[in-house]
Amino acid sequence: MKKVTEILANKKPTFSFEFFPPKTPEGNTNLQRVASVLAAQGADFFSVTYGAGGSTKELTLNLVTELQNNLGIPVLHHLTCVGYNAHTLKQMLTEMKKRGINNILALRGDPPMGQTQWQAQPDGFQYCYQLIDLIKEFEDFFSIGVAGFPQGHQSCSCLDLDTQYLQMKLKHGGEYVVTQFFFDNNHYFEYVKRLKNSKIKVKIIPGILPIVNYEKTLEMARTNGTDIPERIKRIFEPIAHDKEATVQAGYQLALEQSRQLLRGGAPGLHFFALNRLSPSLEIFNSLTQHLSR
Repeated sequence: MKKVTEILANKKPTFSFEFFPPKTPEGNTNLQRVASVLAAQGADFFSVTYGAGGSTKELTLNLVTELQNNLGIPVLHHLTCVGYNAHTLKQMLTEMKKRGINNILALRGDPPMGQTQWQAQPDGFQYCYQLIDLIKEFEDFFSIGVAGFPQGHQSCSCLDLDTQYLQMKLKHGGEYVVTQFFFDNNHYFEYVKRLKNSKIKVKIIPGILPIVNYEKTLEMARTNGTDIPERIKRIFEPIAHDKEATVQAGYQLALEQSRQLLRGGAPGLHFFALNRLSPSLEIFNSLTQHLSR
């Protein structure tokens, strides 16, 4: 299977979409349909999340396998340090290699549900770079992406410290960055500038979250420490009860944000699709049609 690093080296811009593992047969059927349509439209790669505390370990592994085998498209397997010791993580990586899964997004991960503080397992890893070291034991089989935080990770006391942690992940083998979502593009452009000033030269792919449910978006933003600009509040608060109006406004906002990011030099866009076809498909089609002119 093609590596994400190969795609990033040979195509600009790239378009990728993130899914989460469904927990019902109906949800899986829907996701397979969504992924099939996006693949047919020319998506470059997908990614599949890994639940807090590794709660979707088998679901993630099986979904990545299924998508790759059925659609022939690279899928980025999220992998975290949470909940497992080094031995178990190595077993997981061995199984991934056996299945031909060669793209990983390496993450420290969030605490399991109900826990507020992050704590490593006995004989486990405290930091993402340690997980990357383990992945590198498989030599060059895996392509390794890492997460980036334009507004700084919540556990970091300042942006300089956030940059140092990213440098550490890249020094140990991270090859590109996929960012957390944001709604003010200035955060992304300032982030890229800050990283360049620190001699970081890898591709920084911005994460885009089309708003389809305003209340859930606010909840996700609180969890991730993402700011909600006043202009976003002015757009969505009056229509929060109207599902159709929210989706349409989310489409317009994400399309505007995506166009500005591409004009500013972003190497690609990574959409948090929430297992939905709309509005990600409409945004994708609009952007690719414009680029082909």
